[in-house]
Amino acid sequence: MKMAFPAIIHPDDGRFWVEFPDLDGCFSDGDTIADAASNAEEALGAYLCSLMERDIPIPAASDIRTVDADDGFTSIIVSEPLAYMKSTKSVKKTLTIPEWLNAAAEKRHINFSSVLQQALISVIE
Repeated sequence: MKMAFPAIIHPDDGRFWVEFPDLDGCFSDGDTIADAASNAEEALGAYLCSLMERDIPIPAASDIRTVDADDGFTSIIVSEPLAYMKSTKSVKKTLTIPEWLNAAAEKRHINFSSVLQQALISVIE
């Protein structure tokens, strides 16, 4: 589930820093515009993941045409907050599958947990 938010990229003594007007306290920086944008993508994903983990509603993204850039310029940053949740603790789940499917999977040494995780991620994204 990719999410996009407007960002303001500011030049600062040969470097760049990035702020997200809709996300209080979400900032990033970089030596180049490309570095700043890449770091902003990571900051956005981690920030949104943090909100999701704490059950805090994610604010609506502003229309980029209404964002005042002052001494910088605006850009849209896209990130995948679920990618930052992959490091959270695991939980045990019990499931039921047909016996023939279980036998065939075990014969091929398929990792059930890995397959289930991959399937869930593909459905969620």
